[in-house]
Amino acid sequence: MTLISRLRLGVAALGIFAASLPALAATVTGTVTNKTIGKPAAGDDVVLIAFGQGMQEAGRTKTDAKGHYSIDVPDKGMHLIRVDHEKATYFQPVPPGTTTADVDVYDVLAKVEGVSTEANVMRIETDPQGLHVIENYFVKNESNPPKTQFSPRAYEIFLPPDARIEGSAAMGPGGMPVSSSPVPTGEKGYYAFVFPVRPGETRFQVSYHLPYNGSFNFTPKVSLPTQNVAVMLPKSMKFASSGSTAFQPINDGSDAQTFLTRNVSPSQALAFSVSGTGSMPREAQGQGEQAPSGPEAGETSAANDTRPGGGLGNPIDTPDPLNKYKWWILSGLALVLAAAAAFLLRAKPEPVTAPLSPTMPATIRTASTLPSDLLTALKEELFALETERLEGKLSEQEYAEQKAALETVLRRALARQAVAS
Repeated sequence: MTLISRLRLGVAALGIFAASLPALAATVTGTVTNKTIGKPAAGDDVVLIAFGQGMQEAGRTKTDAKGHYSIDVPDKGMHLIRVDHEKATYFQPVPPGTTTADVDVYDVLAKVEGVSTEANVMRIETDPQGLHVIENYFVKNESNPPKTQFSPRAYEIFLPPDARIEGSAAMGPGGMPVSSSPVPTGEKGYYAFVFPVRPGETRFQVSYHLPYNGSFNFTPKVSLPTQNVAVMLPKSMKFASSGSTAFQPINDGSDAQTFLTRNVSPSQALAFSVSGTGSMPREAQGQGEQAPSGPEAGETSAANDTRPGGGLGNPIDTPDPLNKYKWWILSGLALVLAAAAAFLLRAKPEPVTAPLSPTMPATIRTASTLPSDLLTALKEELFALETERLEGKLSEQEYAEQKAALETVLRRALARQAVAS
């Protein structure tokens, strides 16, 4: 081969390589805006996260003086843009083919005016481990101008001193549940979530066990003004309000009994006791957001109410103050998805230290209790479901139905595994 032929071959090879570069990589650009002051956010870290590589960092840059950024996407998979602003994180999904991803951020303060708890809901039942409690906290940030509340004590919670925490999750506005562990503050039973409370609604969930000999006295405390404090338990158990603040039964149309008190301040003393045994009805789980509401969900009158604790006062019939987020509480879906998210975020599942039982809800079973093939299927289905939602291929109703179905299948598989073991 002559020298000229070799040169021509080399030039052709370089041309082919150069032509292939755009197909292998794309560029995502965007603007990060500080919504607190209505100006571009300059100097913020922008991180590209690749889903297909186990949530690994795939690129990093910074915003310029006008809040603009540009970052190369190395493959055609699903990605996520993360912006770090004043130590708080903000996310924007980047589905395949996306070329623009704008992100809104907010100034961060340790304490923000306008942050309150819309509901603190305790879901109580018994199992061989003792008394099992799942607490849900629905936190709203209505700050004006909007700000993010974030610090080592971003959201504080109070649990019974003997509580043994077994699972926890947090979910920001419009986001997915992720594993987030409450951190002990030094005082027994006093914990804090180190998770940013952004403008909008943030949800926290914690699952724990308590020693139980047939009855237990609760003295709950709230860290912020709380619109609703509710207790849900099986109808076979008894509830008695023992504090100065009375709980009233509500008719929510479910197979469980619910007791509610409203407008609770951090200084307010609450107390109640539960006794007996029972499990929350399994058929109540996995119903998605189709929980009954309206008159047909609460037709039981005060005169016909025979539930334990019914003498506390007239049941609250309408509107059902828990209907807005009842599905989140009854299904326990958040921690199921949090377990899946935790699996995606770590290479090796963490060992389970607490023994499992057939009656233990799926919400506190961690990813390491599942067979590897089920873990793989869960990872793939969860990823596909979220991707299709982000790409607009699913309506909100279809997304809710498929998400509920995924949780139902997982729960049935876990039940069969528990019986087999």
